[in-house]
Amino acid sequence: GLAVEALNGAPGVYSARYAGVNAGDAENTAKLLKNMEGVANRKAAFHCVISIAVPSGPALTYEGTCEGELLTAPRGEDGFGYDPIFFYPELGKTFAELTMAEKNKVSHRGRAMAEMAAEFEQVLKWVKQRLTEEKPPKPDHGQFEHNDWSEEIMVREVK
Repeated sequence: GLAVEALNGAPGVYSARYAGVNAGDAENTAKLLKNMEGVANRKAAFHCVISIAVPSGPALTYEGTCEGELLTAPRGEDGFGYDPIFFYPELGKTFAELTMAEKNKVSHRGRAMAEMAAEFEQVLKWVKQRLTEEKPPKPDHGQFEHNDWSEEIMVREVK
């Protein structure tokens, strides 16, 4: 999501729902611009976290961040979300003015994916190992196969 320094990290994980559950990009952007009226500190950063989790092991996590500034009005036609007001100083453009190739190189998502891609072969091996590891046997619930849920059996199972 988008974290705005002057808003203590908002909208953050609520970026897509900033103006409400059913709000779209235009409404979210309008609310953010309204909340930023008269605010000098325009620093903002997009954050992305990619996690790969399997039942038999810890999750692998990859993070990407892209720092920029918020403009006071939209600029550019491409992209989505807050792209028209997110200015990336290193390229002198908003995300909505970048080509897809340019954006993928510098965006938070692109950076997280690049981090994961750098070790993709090892990630695949890790996932395969975790998925083939022996799993603990499932508990025997045979006594319940015929819907024998008497109070005596349930109390015994709980203890």
